[in-house]
Amino acid sequence: MLLLTLLLSGCGPAAGEAADPPGESVGQRAIQNKGSDTLVNVALAWAEAYRQVDPTVSIAVTGGGSGTGIASLINGTVDIANASRAMKPEEIESAQANGINPVEFVVAIDALAIIVHPDNPVERLTIPQLAAIYTGRITNWSQVGGNDADIILLSRESNSGTHVYFLEEVVRGGEESEQIFAPQTLFMPSSVGITSEVRRNPNAIGYDGLGYVDPEHEKILAIAEDENSPYYEPSVETASNETYPIARPLYMYTAGEPTGAIQEYLDWIRSPAGQEIVAEIGFVPIEETP
Repeated sequence: MLLLTLLLSGCGPAAGEAADPPGESVGQRAIQNKGSDTLVNVALAWAEAYRQVDPTVSIAVTGGGSGTGIASLINGTVDIANASRAMKPEEIESAQANGINPVEFVVAIDALAIIVHPDNPVERLTIPQLAAIYTGRITNWSQVGGNDADIILLSRESNSGTHVYFLEEVVRGGEESEQIFAPQTLFMPSSVGITSEVRRNPNAIGYDGLGYVDPEHEKILAIAEDENSPYYEPSVETASNETYPIARPLYMYTAGEPTGAIQEYLDWIRSPAGQEIVAEIGFVPIEETP
């Protein structure tokens, strides 16, 4: 019995050493990745593919919106925050006050599609028309060449980076303004919520990342800067050559310059292999990086 006790004790961790955490093998490295719902599908695809690149790295991906990811970065509870908008100056200040210096990486480009029901006869809109629609100055489809029916406004909720981008670049026209969404706007908790509502409601209008839109079930409108500008539909080509007027970068943020597994993962995401997944999901790849 004494010999058996000695043998068993020799198999455990030495004094002062911790046993491996449950579910992790020796050498396992974990990355916590949270934020933008726009990015969540491609982030999940990256994480799954990277298991084949480096099986020692475990990547946990969750959504919740850009604001949630950025708040988690500021609080020091994630390794990588996903965002469909740039961090605001006050968010950067809050992070720095907490001893965290956010570092920004552009990981993809998204063309924000304006979508309506397939039966809607409207084919195109200008940015000023969109602003008038979403602020409630245009309330009937007949005012923009459609049917005589009230416009049902759909938007992402305020925690979404897509909401913030649309508010600043479309509703406010990229200018300093106090304009806000009309009171009758329906705020949806997810991109899927917007596409689902557009599919069932012939008078609805919404906006969504191009990677979430199914042209067989939603009609994508052509958009122009103004009435004197050409109209373009969102696509990889029009987002890449900057002719589509509602295109934006998508970001990942780290707490300081990344090192180790986090740096290796970000390098792979921005490599041709990672950017191939971006195109497969329906977003626009960034130019090849060193």
